[in-house]
Amino acid sequence: MISKVNWTYKEASERLKEPVLTAARLGIHEFVNEVLMAYPNSVLFYNKEGRNIFLLAVMHRKEKVFSLIHDQVASIRDYDNYVIEKEGRNILHLAGELVPLSHVPGAALQMQRELQWFEGIRKFSQSFLQEQRNQSDKTPREVFTEKHKKLMEDGEKWMRDTATSCSVVAALIITIVFAAAFTVPGGINSEGIPNYLNETYFRIFAISLAISLFASTTSVQMFLGMLTSRYAEEDFLEALPRKLVIGLITLFMSSSSMMVAFGAAFCIAISHPWKWVIILICLLGCLPVTLFAWTQFPLLVDILKYTYGPNILKPTSSKRYR
Repeated sequence: MISKVNWTYKEASERLKEPVLTAARLGIHEFVNEVLMAYPNSVLFYNKEGRNIFLLAVMHRKEKVFSLIHDQVASIRDYDNYVIEKEGRNILHLAGELVPLSHVPGAALQMQRELQWFEGIRKFSQSFLQEQRNQSDKTPREVFTEKHKKLMEDGEKWMRDTATSCSVVAALIITIVFAAAFTVPGGINSEGIPNYLNETYFRIFAISLAISLFASTTSVQMFLGMLTSRYAEEDFLEALPRKLVIGLITLFMSSSSMMVAFGAAFCIAISHPWKWVIILICLLGCLPVTLFAWTQFPLLVDILKYTYGPNILKPTSSKRYR
């Protein structure tokens, strides 16, 4: 742990400037916190481009470093100069730049994360910064739109392709389940009542078909909503991910319920001495459901984490350095 020092600005700059700027760029918030506790004015160290640890944290998407020093920023008198680099770009202009996010899978989720970061920085910023123009006479929002145009197009293409593929599968399930609903296993009697109406397997069959039909219909509606979306920037924040989550969950429910109904129908049709066949069918029925979950569950977890997870700019638990 670094103890508090009484160095002059020149002495501190020679010893701490490059290490703390590098740590801020790489997101090593523990080291940044220790340096700030030892020498709080290290927030005023600038690199050749006129960026301090605050601007570097914003530019390189280092949430923990940003949260760590944000309170200190508000206490600095020369706030206007502090958040504006030499090229005339403020923190929102830097937040609007496109930075590759290796830990975020897919263009759509990366676009969502970039929007979350930009909106998070905007909420922390003073209102005049939102309309301030850089040397190219562009506001932060205009910079964001320009820099993320290709990423948004890639995200839209991925969303549309996913929605198209999944909606076809859901529509096929609707067709199969709807046809199965009018094909009663075991037949009906002269009064039109199913022969196995009171059997447990028949009840499982009927309930599973109903769940599968309703779930697949909901899934189709969600994916159609994605296909007809405007695909504006703000849609990538919650609207599109929410539809995709609901669509994938209901698609999984519909396919699982369809396999349960299929197994129940076989249990009705096969006589009791053939119980080993029933067990084999149940095991085989679990295979496609398991494969679907195995291939789609990671994507679903990522969408839920980035859409409904903790705030991207959450307070740090590190010690204060004031």
